[in-house]
Amino acid sequence: MTQSLSRILAQGRAMWCAAFIFLYIFVVGTPVLLHALLVKRVDLLYRIGWLGAWLALRLAGVRLQVEGVQNLPHTGACFYVANHQSNIDPPALFVVLPPRIALLGKKEVFSIPVLGAGLRLANFVPVDRANPDAAKETVEGALAYVRKGATFLVFPEGTRSPDGRLQRFKHGVFVLAIRAGVPIIPITVDGGDALMPKRKWELRPGTFRITIHPAVSTAGLTLEDRAALARRVRAVVASALPPNKRGEGEEIGTGGVVPGQPGL
Repeated sequence: MTQSLSRILAQGRAMWCAAFIFLYIFVVGTPVLLHALLVKRVDLLYRIGWLGAWLALRLAGVRLQVEGVQNLPHTGACFYVANHQSNIDPPALFVVLPPRIALLGKKEVFSIPVLGAGLRLANFVPVDRANPDAAKETVEGALAYVRKGATFLVFPEGTRSPDGRLQRFKHGVFVLAIRAGVPIIPITVDGGDALMPKRKWELRPGTFRITIHPAVSTAGLTLEDRAALARRVRAVVASALPPNKRGEGEEIGTGGVVPGQPGL
């Protein structure tokens, strides 16, 4: 297959999957969201969201290869902390992780009709990366959810890697985990950079690998330990990546409490 034909097929697959997601959100998601708003329960909303993510991955030809399922906690709040290679990461992890996880995500996603309302109803938290003051208030809300038993998925790099290599970890999620006194579950994802590269409207079939590592405790830690905790978790995440993607020697972001802010 020529390179140009491969690119055309990848672009067509991306368009097809985007069309499916759009239709699924509005045709299936709208009535389910209205039902959730009326009954004040999100169980069905989560199930429909899970099904939509699973179907989208199937249509894209993405095969999930998961290791370390035994490391998933059965009860209690925690932070799932993963590296971020592509737009495949969130739906793939949503399918694999226990139900009722929430996400700290870019506020732009929450402006999408129906989807944004559903995310807010499910306690997903928008982060305004251009407004540190607003972002700090939002993260305080996330901390309150965690203290009530919620689990969050966070990408501490703050954005997708441009080349699949592990980037710097910002400190925000580690500050939150220490303040809440909950464990961190490191997760390594790999393969998304080849299947759906950043800044390219292309989607290719293939294997997406997920490694779930044992929990890292925050018991007894103080905020002064946040940098060491970030380094420890980053090293665990890097351990399941190929050597050329580990980003060895990169500095860890410093200071702050908000994931996704410059310098965190």
